[in-house]
Formats: sequence, C-alpha cells, structure tokens
Amino acid sequence: MALHQSLQQKLLQKLSPQQIQLMKLLQVPTAILDERIKEEIEENPALEQVEDSVEEEADNHDEFADNTDDFEPDGSSDDYENIDISEYVHEGDDEVGDYRLRDENYPDSEDNRVIPHKVETSFNELMLSQLGLLTLNDEERKIAVHLVGSLDDDGYLRREETALIDDLAFRQGIETTPKELNNIIAKIQQFDPPGVGARNLQECLLIQLRRKQEQNQETELAIKIIDKYFDEFTKKHYEKIQKALDLNDQQLRDIINIIIKLNPKPGGIVNDQSKGENYIIPDFFIVNNNGKLELSLNSKNAPDLRISEGYRDMLKDYDKGSKKDKRQKEAVMFIKQKIDSAKWFIDAIKQRQNTLLNTMEAIMNYQRNFFLTGDETELKPMILKDIAELTNLDISTVSRVANSKFVQTEFGSYRLKFFFSESLQTDSGEEVSTREVKKILTDMIDAENKKHPYSDEKLTEMLQEKGYNIARRTVAKYREQLNIPVARLRKIL
Repeated sequence: MALHQSLQQKLLQKLSPQQIQLMKLLQVPTAILDERIKEEIEENPALEQVEDSVEEEADNHDEFADNTDDFEPDGSSDDYENIDISEYVHEGDDEVGDYRLRDENYPDSEDNRVIPHKVETSFNELMLSQLGLLTLNDEERKIAVHLVGSLDDDGYLRREETALIDDLAFRQGIETTPKELNNIIAKIQQFDPPGVGARNLQECLLIQLRRKQEQNQETELAIKIIDKYFDEFTKKHYEKIQKALDLNDQQLRDIINIIIKLNPKPGGIVNDQSKGENYIIPDFFIVNNNGKLELSLNSKNAPDLRISEGYRDMLKDYDKGSKKDKRQKEAVMFIKQKIDSAKWFIDAIKQRQNTLLNTMEAIMNYQRNFFLTGDETELKPMILKDIAELTNLDISTVSRVANSKFVQTEFGSYRLKFFFSESLQTDSGEEVSTREVKKILTDMIDAENKKHPYSDEKLTEMLQEKGYNIARRTVAKYREQLNIPVARLRKIL
C-alpha cells in the first residue's frame, strides 16, 4: 500500500488554560471562593492577600511611589534582560487602586482574642459511649463495635446479616452465628435515641412504640398496626385497618397521631446537631428603595489581593545589579512568570465580579415585578438564552453564573436557577411561566379538603378552567417535581 502526503486546513477553537480557569472561577459560589483564593496563594508566592491596616498600607504605597522612578530597565537586547520592571512595581496610587478589589475599612485584628468554639459529640461517639455500659466479653465487644460502625447516618443497620458475618470473619477473624449477632443487635437497639440499630422503618417505629413510658390501649393498637398492617398504613388504606381492628374514625385518628410523632431517622437528631446549621451565603443582595431596585455584590466576592512586595523588590534588586549571570536571569524569568500569573488571577477575579453583576442585573430587570412584589405568579418565562442575549454572553457562561449562586431579597433567599423556567401558553395565547402554574397547583392542593383530595384529573380540569392549556400527564409531572404525593397519600381522616 502506497503512502501519500496531503495538506489540509482545519479551523479549531481551543480554550487557553487561563480561559478554563476563568470559567471555573465563575462556577465557584461565594461560600468557597476564599478556599479557591487560598489555593492560588499557596501555589503562587507572588500573590498575597492584604491583612495590614489601612494606615500601614498607605505608608507602603507612598514608599513605593517615591522609589519607583529610581529603577528603570537597562534596555539590554538580551532576552532575559529585556524585562520591563515598571510593569511589576507600583507607579503611584492609581495603579495601586487597580489591585485593591474591596473596601478596606475594617478594624485591626486582635491577635490575642479567644474565639469560642462548640464542642460536639458525633453519633458514632455517642453509640460507643453507651456501648461501654454493656457487660460483654472481648469478642462480643468487637462485634458490637463493628455493628456500631456499620450504622448509617440515620441510625439504621441496613447491611445484610450475612454480609456482617462475612466482614467479621475476613477482617477481624471472628466467627459468629446469626443468633449471637442478633442478640448483640438487640442490645444496641436499647441505646438512645430510641430506634437506633433498626434494620428498617417498621422495626424503628416498633422499637420506639415499645419503649414508650405510657403503655395504654392506643399505644398497643399502634404497635399492632405497625406490626401487622404496616403496608396498609403506609399506603393509607385506612378502611382495611378499621375493618380489621373494628376502629372508628376518632380512634384511628388518635392512633395515627401517636405514630406520626415518632422519629423515622433517630440518628439524624445527633448528626444534625453535630453538623450545626447550614447557612446560605448569598452572592447578591437586591433592595427595593422606594420602587427602585438596587443590586449589590457580596463583599466576599471582592477580596483584597495584590502582587507580593517581596517579588517586586527582587526585580528591583535585579535591575540595580551590574553583573547578571545565567542563574540570576533564570530567577528573574521565574519571578516574571509568577507575577504575570498573579496579575492575571487578580484580573480574573475582577472579570468574575463584572460578569456576575451584569448577569444578575439582567435577571433583576427581566423579573422586575417579582423582585418588587415577591409574588411567584409574576415570574415571566425566562431561559438561559434570554439572559445571554441581554448580556452578550455565551449561554454556557450564563449557566455557570446561575450555578450554585444565591440572591437575597426582602422576600427571602433564592437560587438563581429559581428564576429560570419554560413557558406555557394559555387559551388566550399568552405565554406564562411554568413556575406560575406550579404555584397555582400548590395553592390548589393546599386549599383542598384533605378528606377528599383532588385527583390529577380534577386538578387538570381546574387549571383548564383558569385558562391554562395543560395535560393531565403534565400536571402529574409538576406534582412530582414539587414532591407532592398522589391524592390517596394526601388523604387524612
């Protein structure tokens, strides 16, 4: 087979590493931007975050402003020496301002202050502490520790019995029987909070009911319902339960009130306390000032970064020296690369701020009525393409900005994705947001008679009467997206 040569032209678009880094910065929410900046500072010693007081910084700026005129590049033709030092040192207050990205009016840090912190006990530690109160031999204690370590975050022991026995045999060399294993599990199920160590929800509820201090007829009936009629209870086939146990509506209602007060996730109590509160850090703030919407960016998005003074001093020392050997030339090239990288990162942070503000401003203006009233029915249909056209940005860029970002308004904090929705056409030809339809659907279900909840067919008819051209399967899809169960599971006595 003969070989042939050919000449072809291809048009390819490739992203530079800097562009890729900028896109990743756009995706980073405010809550973890500090971590991303710390990573960059660790990788690039030419970049630093200012922590000094305003007065000290002002003195340093003046000092550099006075001395920068003394250092000029020698203009040598050598590639290593042909470096414009002035690009990397401060020439005055104006240039210093370019690298100050946020307000510096903060009080001096107190190095000697004591910061209180909360001492927490994890779920596993709580279980192990109770395990120490049991009378067990060495082998049983190892089995018990293994079982406690197998509990999930909800407090359940969901691993199969055979898998637990195999793990003990292969990992710890302990041979046990199902009977011995179940005996130890029964002891763990006596721990607090009640319900831990259960293999499933049914067993979890039974443990809690049997440990109730007040054992009356209603509690005994609740135990019987969970033990014998658990499937009917979860599917709300109340008629079958009433017929089997000869109960009237009031008796069954009292029993259901006992059951619904039980905790289906006993381990979640401890885990939620140990994890603490999860706070949303908004990226934007929108304030209604007498009908005028004012948008601001979280100050954490504007960190105070600058080029390291030590690296600028190195360049000045290099420019002062008369003898420049190869090692010095390589060192100054390294310094130049690091300063270039630091300057680019600072500019990328600035560009991130501008892109975030421009995108959020377009969303604010597009959904102006909602930000003024807080009424979800005022939301207009809006897709990524609409905002991309308003901001002259790519759709992928708008998507990155909307990802994991929050805006705080006087009506609450919302994900930016909340404001994006498809359109639905009414009988009059008007396009409305699907979120408006979901809000009306939620209001209908909230206002329904829970003894006779609306079916999907009935909800479809009611929406069509209001002028929304919608199919039953679409109503079912919206209901599932809203995490609303079917009519039978919404029914109460």
